[in-house]
Amino acid sequence: MSIGAWPTLALSIAVACAVFAVTVWSWPRLSGPGIRNILGRIGLQLAITLTMGVPLLLAVNSSYGFYASWGDLLALARDDRAGAGSAPAGRDGVRVHGTHSWRYLNSTDPAVIGRIDAVTVRGARSGISAPAYVYLPPEYLRASAADRRRFPVAVTLSGYPSTTRVLIDLFKYPQHALDGVRSGAMRPAVLVMLTPTVAPPRDTECVDVPKGPQTETFFADDLPAAIASHYGLTEDPRAWGVMGNSVGGYCALKLALRKPDSYRAAAGLSANYEAAEDPTTGNLFGGNAQYRRENDLLWRLKHVPQPPVSLLVASSLKGEHQYPDTVKFINSVTWPARVSSIILPTGGHNYETWGRETKPALQWLVSRLHTP
Repeated sequence: MSIGAWPTLALSIAVACAVFAVTVWSWPRLSGPGIRNILGRIGLQLAITLTMGVPLLLAVNSSYGFYASWGDLLALARDDRAGAGSAPAGRDGVRVHGTHSWRYLNSTDPAVIGRIDAVTVRGARSGISAPAYVYLPPEYLRASAADRRRFPVAVTLSGYPSTTRVLIDLFKYPQHALDGVRSGAMRPAVLVMLTPTVAPPRDTECVDVPKGPQTETFFADDLPAAIASHYGLTEDPRAWGVMGNSVGGYCALKLALRKPDSYRAAAGLSANYEAAEDPTTGNLFGGNAQYRRENDLLWRLKHVPQPPVSLLVASSLKGEHQYPDTVKFINSVTWPARVSSIILPTGGHNYETWGRETKPALQWLVSRLHTP
């Protein structure tokens, strides 16, 4: 059973109830002195604590999409490095480990559903290496080398903490892209899927950290250059967009505003509008107050000339703590930047809400991309 499936949650609740019943029944029999009774009571307390906690953790994971499978949770997912074999990293910085096995529309044929490559991208300027998935639509696989330069590219980011697999298994980015093309709602696009946590376990918030990971450089310079070179795509920023949820949404909006020569469109789902600073991030700005302000999107919109980019923000009237800041963001965008929004009546900072926003946001993003 999948880690996010309802049967898994139901089974964990049933086990917890059974352990609770056994504890109630056994406790009087273990109430006396003696090492056996003491160890028995300790064992029951541990069992009830663990089994009561599992349903809660599964429910939180289902809402936020931290892990897409048991393999992700246990760090045992190895299927993507098997099958097609591993190729050495080329001069472009992309190493293809194999293809991700997936089925959609009752087919596994790449000519029908496209192909998902499991890769590692090595940044020439940042020195960062990060795993990613690259979805190549069927139209790309049939295209000539010249025609492949006409495909738009959408970089999709997860939140923090998370794994890259959630973008396929929970957010279903390749599936939404394929559905959009089949329905005529969007044109074929190459998707580059990865987590913003490219210097794990640190949450760098896509910042070039002084004397630390150069995460912004990786996403703005290294990633487009490497992917474009390896797959024969254009590096024209008008053909490149980026989107994500939560921290990934903040990164997406910031990359477009700070690096319009890399991305001309961005979508943030439940995005924050400034970088967090907590034990998971450490000191991101080296004590530089001006650098911190430059990474605050609301401050930036008011004090820095806005570039010619298209932006989308998504939030909910009820259930989203960042809704007031989303309104401020929308009201602060001025020409030549443009802003659109998806505002749900109710929602929250969770996978259920993002599941309603991902498909229309992806279609919006690709519609804003223009290739030579």
